[in-house]
Amino acid sequence: MIICSAEEAVSKILSGNRVFIHSVAAAPQLLIKAMVARKNELKNVNIVHLHTEGEAPYTAPGMEEHFKLDAFFIGANVRKAINEKRADFIPVFLSEVPLLFKQNILPLDIALIHVSPPDAHGYCSLGVSVDTSLTAVEYAKIVIAQVNPKMPRTHGDGMIHKSKIHYGVECNEEIPEMHAHPITEVETNIGHNVAELIEDGACLQMGIGAIPDAVLSCLGNHKNLGIHTEMFSDGLIELYNKGAITGSKKKIDKNQIVATFAYGSKKVYDFLDDNPLVKMRDVIYVNSPLNIYRNDKVTAINSALEIDLTGQICADSIGNKMFSGIGGQMDFMRAAAISKNGKPIIAMPSITNKGESKIVFNLKPGAGVVTTRGHVHHVVTEYGAVNLFGKNLEQRAKALISIAHPDHREALLKSFLEK
Repeated sequence: MIICSAEEAVSKILSGNRVFIHSVAAAPQLLIKAMVARKNELKNVNIVHLHTEGEAPYTAPGMEEHFKLDAFFIGANVRKAINEKRADFIPVFLSEVPLLFKQNILPLDIALIHVSPPDAHGYCSLGVSVDTSLTAVEYAKIVIAQVNPKMPRTHGDGMIHKSKIHYGVECNEEIPEMHAHPITEVETNIGHNVAELIEDGACLQMGIGAIPDAVLSCLGNHKNLGIHTEMFSDGLIELYNKGAITGSKKKIDKNQIVATFAYGSKKVYDFLDDNPLVKMRDVIYVNSPLNIYRNDKVTAINSALEIDLTGQICADSIGNKMFSGIGGQMDFMRAAAISKNGKPIIAMPSITNKGESKIVFNLKPGAGVVTTRGHVHHVVTEYGAVNLFGKNLEQRAKALISIAHPDHREALLKSFLEK
């Protein structure tokens, strides 16, 4: 690894290159800004990444000639650009993103990553995001790293010897944090309804946001929970400190917490630092249904933007406006369904912030189906929980209407009866 300035490191990026950017809270902002500062020297640089935190200046208006983003998952920082056609989205299961690099479908010229300093043996850590970034490092022609002592050294798959990094740029920047907002009454009720479905000894997967936090806050009296999840967040620490998480019933990675990325407060990053309890694993391992289902009682808790009365789940778009992505929802929903005594759960408020029903007769035109009606099992709102598995179309419709917001139930039933 050659230590140099950010400007010198990103000078290796050439017009027409494909550049991978490290994920979520590990997005290397110093390198990103240095790359964008070279915009007048660059044309047609294809950027690829999952959700990233912080700024994404390569998607600003006027950058189209210089940079073109293809996102595997859409974060708030690139959503406007994608819906204005200044950037684009590649629909893909999170577990299969690394295959795009491995199979040379999207060959990588450059990987911009964010790591801890080398240890006494020369190993840096990918820290809070191993996910698809490990494969990117393995397959990129040139690896450029932002080397930061504030990046937690996490155990698992994310250790990279400094010889694998071509250029290193030293910095001392805080890792972006996410602080939980106060949980609303609706979210609390959803959390209680989901918690009633979770058994002692269950192996949990949780997504991001207020509803997962609300669920976790309701599990303090549970026993011997295991964690095999994409994301590690603050709520898991609270639950671990209460003694509810032991991992003792897991069939694989027994007594360990498994995740592929972390995003939360500094408390999360301090907990992860040099903690052998938590294994940050490659997303191919974490999100493979063939691995997930080997644990018993896999309970996958995911959310939705909209669900129709047959059980089709839209989780990536609002009509034809892209919002997020496929991510790992189907990886875990299917794995939970085939796990022994597993439970795939979709949890969401019954209405939007505008008061519109999220349980609908028909999905909005252009809406994408992430979880099909054949894959859906448990659906939870603040008004209760229903299980659609084994139910016919009429039974499904009536079950979903029963947990819709009371203001919308009559209209939903009328639409169903008149179809």
